[in-house]
Amino acid sequence: MRKNYVLIPAAGSGSRMGSGLPKQYLPLLGQPLIHHTIAIFAAHPAIEQIFVVLSPEDVDWTAPACERLTVLRCGGDTRAASVLNGLVAIGGLVDSLDWVLVHDAARPCLSQQLLEHLLDELQHDVVGGLLAVPVADTLKRATRDGRVDHTEPREGLWRAQTPQMFPYGLLRQALQAMDANAPTDESQAVEFLGHAPRLVLGDGHNLKVTYPEDLLMAEMILKGNL
Repeated sequence: MRKNYVLIPAAGSGSRMGSGLPKQYLPLLGQPLIHHTIAIFAAHPAIEQIFVVLSPEDVDWTAPACERLTVLRCGGDTRAASVLNGLVAIGGLVDSLDWVLVHDAARPCLSQQLLEHLLDELQHDVVGGLLAVPVADTLKRATRDGRVDHTEPREGLWRAQTPQMFPYGLLRQALQAMDANAPTDESQAVEFLGHAPRLVLGDGHNLKVTYPEDLLMAEMILKGNL
């Protein structure tokens, strides 16, 4: 039976937060933000192991209580590099067809129901896929001087979320194939090989903490106030 592994790249600095502390370590309800993220997967019985990829120079990491957690200090300069380095590091532990769920360290509000939905929808998919939500806002293409160039049609557009779930062998091959053309997410790398990942409907509560106001929103979600 194919096993489910989680890979959390957490080697970034989170510069857009305007904080001296990487955003994955910012306090959220009395714990580092990343502890909430890890707890999502630690609570699900179908997850075999959780791997967190850190920068080798990381001095802010504190380990939560989690028996299925392994820290890999092999983070790279980009998200894609960190994910690939992590995949290489676990190569002896994971079979080619086992599932790898790559999840943002700063996305702490994924619900158990949504995680279960993703696992159910993709468990027998040949390629794999990702959580995503249809774009609802009107999209504007900007000029270099900050004016509207034109309005982009939003039909068929989705906002990618995580987890993004792919077979270990396929994902490693895809990231290695893109090389210097670093993808912004795992799906883009798989698309590069000519595959069409499946879109699994997510929800707005599965937000990524990028700006200071996102941290307040995450607190409200985790408290059940949204």
